[in-house]
Amino acid sequence: MIRRAARTLFQWAVALLILFEEWGWEPLGRLLARLGRLPFVAFVERRIAALPPWASLAAFGLPVIALLPVKIGALWLIAHGHGLYGLALIVMAKIIGTALMARLFTLTRPALMRLEWFARYFTRWTTWKEGVMAQVRASAAWRAIHAARAAIKAMALRIKSNFV
Repeated sequence: MIRRAARTLFQWAVALLILFEEWGWEPLGRLLARLGRLPFVAFVERRIAALPPWASLAAFGLPVIALLPVKIGALWLIAHGHGLYGLALIVMAKIIGTALMARLFTLTRPALMRLEWFARYFTRWTTWKEGVMAQVRASAAWRAIHAARAAIKAMALRIKSNFV
């Protein structure tokens, strides 16, 4: 019973992380893609997209390594009584990291999928992630949040139409 509760708790924690990634992945990736219109950024993106598989893997992992000192600094802030600053720094690093990972994955995915082990584990990850998300979407909490969000959207549209 304890093992089952721990597994459920773990799945919900992972689901929340996945939700953040899913909600942020595409919009943040599109935002960075807009930067790709700048000549220098377009040049760098073309170079990244042309990388061979192992170099693509290194490029894809670069944001994780680059943001690690920032996250450690955030933990240091929290440990020294600056919890809000530390939390803000972690959230900012997460948003920036998600944006970079989304864009880099878009650029490197074709090369990464040529790595047999990466393609195999990516397929497993995607299948597992969809299973967890299906459980979350079937939950009463998810349905309530989704219904509230739809009601807020409808109300916002009504308010907007009254002003137009």
